[in-house]
Amino acid sequence: MIISASRRTDIPAYYSEWFFNRIKEGFVCVRNPRNPHWISQIPLSPEAVDGIVFWTKNPYPMLGRLNELHDYTYYFQFTLNPYGADIEKNVPSKEDIVIPAFQKLSSVIGRERVVWRYDPILLNDTYTLPYHIETFRAFCGRLGDYTEKCTISFLDMYKNIQSRLFPLGIHPPTPAQTDDLAGRFSLIAGEYGIYIDTCAENIDLDKYNIGHAACIERERLERIGKFKLDVKRDMNQRAACRCVSSVDIGAYNTCGHGCAYCYASFNQAFVSDCFSRHNPLSPLLYGEISEQDIIKPKEPSPFRSAQMKLSDNDD
Repeated sequence: MIISASRRTDIPAYYSEWFFNRIKEGFVCVRNPRNPHWISQIPLSPEAVDGIVFWTKNPYPMLGRLNELHDYTYYFQFTLNPYGADIEKNVPSKEDIVIPAFQKLSSVIGRERVVWRYDPILLNDTYTLPYHIETFRAFCGRLGDYTEKCTISFLDMYKNIQSRLFPLGIHPPTPAQTDDLAGRFSLIAGEYGIYIDTCAENIDLDKYNIGHAACIERERLERIGKFKLDVKRDMNQRAACRCVSSVDIGAYNTCGHGCAYCYASFNQAFVSDCFSRHNPLSPLLYGEISEQDIIKPKEPSPFRSAQMKLSDNDD
């Protein structure tokens, strides 16, 4: 079983204490987003978990406790964008906090375990094509020694975010602009030893040596963990998504970053309510289990196979 922590919220930034408590107790409870009274109890023991993929804009709260993950195979999807507080309201200073955290995290766990995400790419009168190109080059200069690749995507205008984006004049790049940016980004990234792929995009950018990403990636987990995984593509994701199967332990409307483009936290009143109901000792990310809830234990289903184990001498 692979744990996604989490596409729905930033667990490292806001819920790291809760997460480490869950690791210690060996399980986590997750409400079904469509039927909140259905709760899955998910095992988190090292024997049950083949890997953990963290998604974050700020791992700083976790940096002093990474040693507690020594029995797990894991890596980070780390989003670093060029936007200010007008777009990413509560993300800390990129210069003072986020970039140094990226560099420190990579220095501790290795550049192959920190994947840079520059997404979504959006445009308005402030965030223009030249702005993106200039800032992307500056970021590459700071991160070239600390990551192998950068995953990019282009803004999707989900219905639940349009009311936040229109007042800011935000729009996705046109196909021509997408092609132009991709080509320029590929050249810049290559200068710093970084390769680029795209997240859940149908566009063909092979001419720029840009492939399609699997953000929850079998090959990366195998390389880090020195084992083989028998795991299939996650059929619950969008058709263009290449991720393999995982279990997400987050919850919608629980991220405090307040990013205008975020599809997962679309009700700020609900976000505030969830924060107020967060208990680091609870098995749930927020709230408590009630008598009306039905808890269904999820049986461990490791993808690792003893017959597929790699030796330390294998490539």
